[in-house]
Amino acid sequence: MKFEITPSSASYEKLITYCCDLHKVHFALDIVDQMCEEGLSLSIEMLHSILHASEENYEYNLFNGAYAMLDDLKKLNIPPTSTIYNTILAGYFRESNISGAMMVLKQMESEDVKPDSHTYSYLIANCNCEEDITKYYKAMMAAGIQVTKHIFMALINAYTACGQIEKAKQVVLDKGIPFNSLNEIKGALASALACSGMMPDALNIYKEIKQNGGTLEPKPVISLIEHFTSEGDVNILVQLLEELHDPDYWFDGCCRAVVHCVTNKHLRLALELLKQLKVEFHKDDLALDAVFDEVFSVIAERQPNDLQIGLALLQAMKDEIGLTPSRKSLDFLLASCVNAKDLQSSLLIWREYQAAGLHCNVLTFLRMYQALLASGDPKSAKTLLTKIPTEDPHVRCIIKACQMTYVQSTSSKMKKQKVQKKNKTWNTTPMK
Repeated sequence: MKFEITPSSASYEKLITYCCDLHKVHFALDIVDQMCEEGLSLSIEMLHSILHASEENYEYNLFNGAYAMLDDLKKLNIPPTSTIYNTILAGYFRESNISGAMMVLKQMESEDVKPDSHTYSYLIANCNCEEDITKYYKAMMAAGIQVTKHIFMALINAYTACGQIEKAKQVVLDKGIPFNSLNEIKGALASALACSGMMPDALNIYKEIKQNGGTLEPKPVISLIEHFTSEGDVNILVQLLEELHDPDYWFDGCCRAVVHCVTNKHLRLALELLKQLKVEFHKDDLALDAVFDEVFSVIAERQPNDLQIGLALLQAMKDEIGLTPSRKSLDFLLASCVNAKDLQSSLLIWREYQAAGLHCNVLTFLRMYQALLASGDPKSAKTLLTKIPTEDPHVRCIIKACQMTYVQSTSSKMKKQKVQKKNKTWNTTPMK
């Protein structure tokens, strides 16, 4: 712009590629608009790059822009392909925008772009009734489209979602399944069953695959770990983790396994897994903090008696793993103290902030104020209140809410006890 030189299509495409690599999809779309205004051509590969970047970045709200960009293709004399439509279709389905997906399908028909196997796999996978599954499957067969592994997996997911578990199981018995795709399709069935709460059946499929010398894809493994139930042998979690060789998938699976172990009070295995995380990701403190934050958040959401697990984990985190708790982790633990109405534990966590070198902010003071009131120490709560700045109206609202919840409820409880004691005295006084 400074030298009044119009960039070429190649220059613009380099910019688009650069934006997509950084997942800056909005900028890439702006560049496409500018190219259209200048009458420059855009290659189909560039459009695929933008759509792929949208998927990678989970920017599903951008698919409206991607759909509108189909009109720009006409200006650039680029015929739309089923691949483009399929990617946009998948985006709408992922954000549960069924009307948007149907709009894309109708547009494909008006542009005479024939659906392919991927199109039908998306349509079948998102059916909510058996009639629709049959309708799309028959349409696919009438079009002479070959049944691919994606179609088989779509059928499994669709039947499971409709509650037709037996029909989902029958899919893997189809003789048309290529041998080299069988384990992947069985893995899809295992994942679908796990998501439906049928963990024993899902694990049986996993064991069958292992006995036949096969392996599971990472996504089904993650699904099995995520939906693992307390009734199962916890050592299977370790076996499932051994199936994950990609570091990102292993990290994800290990985090989910840790949460399961803590939730079901398998503290020793949780610590062993956390130690492995420390070894594998010793250079990534933020990732490790995120794991502990997630674990302590789960403890804070559960019953008050889970506080002791949280305290034990905190001690092990410092002594056995050698990590300092983050502010967020301590915040969750202090919230657990509020739920448990445990004064001693509240004071212990309060000291942990200081030991970790964390200066108390307004939220920390408010949470401790709540903990003191909840555990029956109004005198200390009143002293702490003098240290809380109350200029912010939201802070004043929180303080008032704490007082109404704990001070008034305590007062009412004491009055009720006095009345009960008085009535008891009255009823037991002998008549003269």
